[in-house]
Amino acid sequence: HAEIRLVAPDRIEGPVEGWRDVAPGEVGEVVVRGPITMLGYWQRPEATAATLRGEWLRTGDLATRDADFDTTLVGRAREMYISGGENVYPAEVEATLVEHPDVVEAAVVAIPDREWGEVGRAYVVLREGADLDREALAAWLASRLARYKQPREIVLREALPRTASGKVQKHRL
Repeated sequence: HAEIRLVAPDRIEGPVEGWRDVAPGEVGEVVVRGPITMLGYWQRPEATAATLRGEWLRTGDLATRDADFDTTLVGRAREMYISGGENVYPAEVEATLVEHPDVVEAAVVAIPDREWGEVGRAYVVLREGADLDREALAAWLASRLARYKQPREIVLREALPRTASGKVQKHRL
């Protein structure tokens, strides 16, 4: 069997002995250990050291849990950005965007900002025939997301760049 923990982000870089599991509702990094966990990356000791802490594997996924330990993934650690001193998880913003009936898909990336440190830029694909502009979408989002989570820019696209397996290539946006 495998063990899974959600470790507080402020402790994940330190030794395993200092790790603290998150409380319900807090965001933590998912770490796992067990017989199926990899031993390391072939001839890449730096990558192995960054990913493995003793027997624990850092997945790079961020999640929350409730009091019953039901877990919800909220995004990837490397995609999270800090806006106005607050953590923003692009997956949460993307999920909110696609709740709009005219939005087919969305991808959010961080861009530098002098005042906020980083802000989001949302790339949005609308359903065919939709009559929705950026301003109307921004107003709709404002009623659903805290100000620091709202993308500063919205870019409408016909499609998002994808890999051969269908994954969105955010680095190309």
